[in-house]
Amino acid sequence: MTTSLPTQQASVSERVGARGWWALAVLMLPVLLVSVDNTVLNFALPAISEDLTPSGTQLLWMIDIYPLVLAGLLVSMGSLGDRIGRRRLLLIGSAGFGVVSLIAAFAPTIELLITARAILGFFGAMLMPSTLSLIRNIFTDRDQRRLAIAVWASGFAAGSALGPIIGGLLLEQLWWGSVFLIAVPVLLPLLVFAPVLVPESRDPNPGRLDPVSIVLSLGTMLPLVYGIKHAATEGLDVLAVACIAAGVVAGVLFVRRQFRVESPMLDMALFRIPQFSGAIVVNLFSVIALVGGLFFVTQHLQLVLGLSPLAAGFALVPGLLTMIVAGLVIVPIAARVRPTIVIPVALAFSALGYGAIALTGGDVSANGIALCFVALGLGIGSAETVSNELVLAHAPAAKAGAASAVSETAYELGAVLGTATLGTILTASYRNAVVVPDGLTGEQSRAAAETLGGAVAVAAELPAEIGARLLDSARVAFDSGVGLAAWVGFALIVAAGVVGALSLRNVRGSGEAAQ
Repeated sequence: MTTSLPTQQASVSERVGARGWWALAVLMLPVLLVSVDNTVLNFALPAISEDLTPSGTQLLWMIDIYPLVLAGLLVSMGSLGDRIGRRRLLLIGSAGFGVVSLIAAFAPTIELLITARAILGFFGAMLMPSTLSLIRNIFTDRDQRRLAIAVWASGFAAGSALGPIIGGLLLEQLWWGSVFLIAVPVLLPLLVFAPVLVPESRDPNPGRLDPVSIVLSLGTMLPLVYGIKHAATEGLDVLAVACIAAGVVAGVLFVRRQFRVESPMLDMALFRIPQFSGAIVVNLFSVIALVGGLFFVTQHLQLVLGLSPLAAGFALVPGLLTMIVAGLVIVPIAARVRPTIVIPVALAFSALGYGAIALTGGDVSANGIALCFVALGLGIGSAETVSNELVLAHAPAAKAGAASAVSETAYELGAVLGTATLGTILTASYRNAVVVPDGLTGEQSRAAAETLGGAVAVAAELPAEIGARLLDSARVAFDSGVGLAAWVGFALIVAAGVVGALSLRNVRGSGEAAQ
């Protein structure tokens, strides 16, 4: 039996006053923190490498362990919040995240830093499902909820825009640990004001926790995400295939168990609602395209065009600001126009931006990248607001935590797949096209043939003429991969628009429903 909210319910629900909007402001703090944290660490990698001298494997684990643990625990934490209280879980997660951030900032060894990053993933998984599910329960009026979710989604774009700028400014003045200290001034106001402004909410009939389902959830996400990341960096070897296969098997067992147990951790009936499952797929495909685009655009700006990290960050700000504005402007439009029209039309702009990069073969100026990213942000910012609102509108309020966790899992999985799929395409194309000149050592040849960053580093060690030849070849090879990856991003955006058009045909704008 499928479960959804009656269409008329939103139009007669009580509208919140100023207190509800102040509560939203408090809930935006962890959203900003998590999105800043997703981008700011990359700028600290050179300093961490110099100070803690990690091996290449340790450096990869330091980066990957956080999203691995986070993605693995999102569904479990969303279900836990439904049971013990979403505000309580948010406060526990915030306190833990702040304390562990302090430990990470002053970590004396790479082993301790890796451990701290893993624990940050544990507490971070408590934050995001809690914020979205609390918004669902604070804003029962659908028009107000759509605006609140637009603000929530805009927080991701704002944090992504601030991350490179904050990272660049901090690392010019302070040590690498300062990027972890950002959490402290952000989370302290949350711990003070959330108990006063944010009402508690939970599932009134939660049932018992199912440890077996928690283990199966972890057994699905951890090896799956790790296998995808490993395949992106090392190729589709035995380890990658084994991890992905193990994740798929655990996922099948998890789904079967949810149908059998009396109190499932995740109500699988949600996925029988076309509006819910369609919105999740739109989210997933859009995030894959967005994060994959950021992966190659940031490298193009810095390694091909020669911009500093701070200048590259500023080049992307117009697109990220457009994403914020689009997410807010779409709210009154989505109240009157069906999402089966709004989402495909919005994503057409994103497809235009990706298509422009693809048609140039990756040879784009900084201004061209900025314009294309504006188009990308315009479409994805609008589509994400509408699709996230649909996820919550078509899930029962009692299951808001689990539904929010599914949406967040799609976001995290999309981020992993974006880097993995488009990154793999880009890397393979680069390796096939780059021409490494004679006269290099074996180590230099391997580094230059692997990545553009390696070629740039090697070129600095070579005589001017040989270094220039290597750089020219490497940059042309990289941009040929950018053109191919952009076509894949274009296809993903088009696929998201098609899914939105087909799965949301029976959903009306709330303005229509109210008439």
